Amino acid sequence: MRVFVAGGSGVIGHALIPRLVGAGHEVAVTTRSQSKVASLASLGAVPYVLDALDEESLAAAVRSFRPDALMNQMTSLPPHYNPRRLSSWYAATSRLHVEGTRNLLRAAAKVGSRRFVYQSIAFMYAMSGSKVVDESASLAVDAPEPFGALVRATLEGEQLAVGSPGITCVVLRYGQLYGPGTYLARDGDFHKQAMQRMLPILGSGCGMFSFLHVEDAATSAVAALERGSGVYNITDDQPAEAREWIHAFCREAGAPAPMRLPAWIGRTLAGSFPTALLTEGRGASNAKAKLELGWSPSHPTWRAGFFGST
Repeated sequence: MRVFVAGGSGVIGHALIPRLVGAGHEVAVTTRSQSKVASLASLGAVPYVLDALDEESLAAAVRSFRPDALMNQMTSLPPHYNPRRLSSWYAATSRLHVEGTRNLLRAAAKVGSRRFVYQSIAFMYAMSGSKVVDESASLAVDAPEPFGALVRATLEGEQLAVGSPGITCVVLRYGQLYGPGTYLARDGDFHKQAMQRMLPILGSGCGMFSFLHVEDAATSAVAALERGSGVYNITDDQPAEAREWIHAFCREAGAPAPMRLPAWIGRTLAGSFPTALLTEGRGASNAKAKLELGWSPSHPTWRAGFFGST
């Protein structure tokens, strides 16, 4: 199969491209940086230097490669995670989710591509009902800004993809990523924050988190080329409360024990939505992906170690 990956130079892309090539697919990837061309080519991909928000350039690349399937793996994330300073980064990611998806789908229609894979997130569920939810659960579309806007844009991208005529779409709602290149890597931003006691447990710390190793994000995307349609949670098997995984992460990092702060301080320092995630967030079940995609995580739990494969 000929596969066109928009956003192939990111953290997931570097895990995904070798697996696509290893599975026998011909792969094209986009990057906005000329400096990344050589490394992408060394992985076995055909690189295109372009901005996916430039519809004309993107369409030309898709016409040139004529893929059977396309993937939107595009995000725009800051090198340092500060929940108080994410507005511009979330706005950029929202454009990639909506405008980027629209541009890719238009290009796909013109060359007769038959399959589309869309990167979404599994930590945008409304904080109600069961502590671990499936894909039918409500989303936090009314969350405070800038998170609410990101949730709505991510959902709009999902709906664009699933509703596109003549093409089968698989939406992959990824859990909180860990592994090489992520915030939770040994050289990642959360590690640095933990060493400075800036990764606290807020309030009860009972918010549920579902994690996902980057290698498993990649294998789920490969599986989505062959099976499934609609929306899938792509997470590990064992959701965990914030107070458990933060303690474990700090211990593994060799950092001091995390501080415990009242929720009201968290709302002041980090904002209401990040605090709500840490105190009331919902985990996500991967049962549907296992059944319909034939996929299972090779890292079934973060408890085997956040840094074991970094």
